Amino acid sequence: MSLRLRLIVAGAALAIASTGAMAAAQSPSAGKALTPQQQRMADCNKQATGKKGDERKAFMSSCLKGQTAAAPAKQTQQEKMKSCNADASAKSLKGDARKSFMSTCLKGGAAASP
Repeated sequence: MSLRLRLIVAGAALAIASTGAMAAAQSPSAGKALTPQQQRMADCNKQATGKKGDERKAFMSSCLKGQTAAAPAKQTQQEKMKSCNADASAKSLKGDARKSFMSTCLKGGAAASP
């Protein structure tokens, strides 16, 4: 074989070998275990199937932070106001007693009933 042909064959073999090594290094299933963050990302991604847009973005954010879907959603101020108002009316509170109850209830105090 001529020297030129040997160099071409050696170069081609080297290119093929380096391409295979790079692909193996980038592939997560190449025997390397996923990091905990990568595993969490994969799990959250599977759970987010079917969600789109802002809903998916919000879900992924809370999932990656480790918050579960079972965590209760935080009440909005309007929902708190409605709930506290109903409780005050059920207790027939008037005047200063109602004001005090509403203040404590809206702050999430112990006087507020669920």
